[in-house]
Amino acid sequence: MHYFAMTPHTGVRLAEAGFGLIFLAGIWLAAAQIPKPRFATALTIIAGIALALAGLLLEIATRWGHFG
Repeated sequence: MHYFAMTPHTGVRLAEAGFGLIFLAGIWLAAAQIPKPRFATALTIIAGIALALAGLLLEIATRWGHFG
């Protein structure tokens, strides 16, 4: 029995959101390396959270959304 089912289109949308988060996390990590940013630690933390959420979305899209 499936507890969490979705259409293939929804799986693709979740994967796209995951890839978008990876892209944004890369930008945040690059911005954190600019000399003397005021919020370098915060930028790194936000980028880490974005990468974790992206991994979760991609896992859901692959497992239940028929992505890949």
